[in-house]
Amino acid sequence: MKELINLASRKLYNNQSYDPSDVLLLTIASSLIWIMIPGLAFLYSGLSRRKNALSMIWITAMSSFVGAFQWYFWGYSLAFSDSGNSFIGNLKNFGFKDVISKSGDDAYPEIAYAIFQMQFLLVTLAILAGGCIGERGRFLPAMIFLFCWATIVYCPVVYWIWGGGWASTFKSGALDYAGGGPVEILSGASAFVYSAFLGRRNETLMINYRPHNISTVFLGTILLYVGWLFFNGFSCANASLKVPYSMLNTHLAAGFGAVSWCLLDFRLERKWSMVAVCSGCISGLVAATPSSGVIPLWASVILGALAGVVCNLATKIKYLCHVDDSLDIWAEHGVAGVVGLLANALFGSKTVIGYDGVTDHQGGWIDHNYKQLYIQIAYILACTAYAVAVTAILCFVINWIPGLQLRLSYEEEEAGVDESQIGEFAYDFVEVRREFNSGFGSSHEMPIDETNLGARRHSNEESTQVIDGVTNSSSTSISREEEKQEKSQEREVESHDDSHEVKSFRPEEERK
Repeated sequence: MKELINLASRKLYNNQSYDPSDVLLLTIASSLIWIMIPGLAFLYSGLSRRKNALSMIWITAMSSFVGAFQWYFWGYSLAFSDSGNSFIGNLKNFGFKDVISKSGDDAYPEIAYAIFQMQFLLVTLAILAGGCIGERGRFLPAMIFLFCWATIVYCPVVYWIWGGGWASTFKSGALDYAGGGPVEILSGASAFVYSAFLGRRNETLMINYRPHNISTVFLGTILLYVGWLFFNGFSCANASLKVPYSMLNTHLAAGFGAVSWCLLDFRLERKWSMVAVCSGCISGLVAATPSSGVIPLWASVILGALAGVVCNLATKIKYLCHVDDSLDIWAEHGVAGVVGLLANALFGSKTVIGYDGVTDHQGGWIDHNYKQLYIQIAYILACTAYAVAVTAILCFVINWIPGLQLRLSYEEEEAGVDESQIGEFAYDFVEVRREFNSGFGSSHEMPIDETNLGARRHSNEESTQVIDGVTNSSSTSISREEEKQEKSQEREVESHDDSHEVKSFRPEEERK
């Protein structure tokens, strides 16, 4: 009887023998790619001001949980079901139905590939999530937007290029190795549109704006770098020569991107910038995403250097369009994704493409396939236009619903997203002020009303607003003179606390 049960179980779940190296590759890569999410959290947190630092960590973490549910619920089916049309899949695999019992390939089960592809969605949502907050956005409408966006924008485009849609025509389709379209262009373009709907941050609050923690920016970049090696290197989904080749291409593009961006900033400012190094590195990593498994090694050197320069210059687009893309997501992800996809048309090699032992493509210009440039341009325009149009519609509809306004009020923005949306802080300024006034830096001691500082943040009483170390209780009426005095004290504390920081951003007028 036991033998019959085991036999039935093997038949039900298609328990065939898979290539252990491929299964192990996909499962390990799925785990290590996830490290990019805390990397983005630390990166965005470090680039923000103190009063918004925790909000960036919160939204990137929560976006991954929203994305995991969406992918299980119907995302995977819409992106990879094998019986859809040329635009989008269907709900054949709704709730991962039949995914366990199916073989995605002779070498690995489909569920292993489904988990691997889920990480791509989670990273994409984490990239976009930072732009949805941008020091002025609200959490609830942002999370609703991310779920809808993953369903209506991300899944169809993934199906276009990887699920058998119109962009993946055999031997003559668009070349997009690891997601220049669905991951980079979609997140960059959508973040730009969402930022436009949010509007610009209050200019008076932007005086002397700078990233509050460059060390955190560097830590986030390193985590991203490690995760990106697996993100790009293992996108071939088999244990082949393409894995180390793609990883080396990623290294080269990231390194030369960091150097070119940093040199360009040094030429303008005559100072070396850590933020410039991190930004250039990320632009190179993004550019390598669609091309690391397509172009030869020497082309990645050109690609990385070009991406660093182009993306640096692309940071000026937001000033020309009067859109406050606070984290430069369009410049570093959208534009870099475009550069990488165009590089595939120019430098795509059918030899490199075939290093996985499976894929057959005509290559790009170096293989005399000149029409590939037109295919790549059409793919880029389709991804960009679709993302912009659908994101704009989603933002308009969600913002129109009562209670789901995208942006915080002026008072909430002034207090900071951490205080107004979370009630917790990456740095507790109340305690910092107490320590400061109790003897730390005695030459800068200032009087302070201790009664306001005693508010119990986690009680049922109305939370005290903490604005960069200054409490502003909603239940206490403060005169104009007292408010001015408090703000003056705030700037003095800020100046003392930040005296060790290096100013890493050029003034807005100079960047223009």
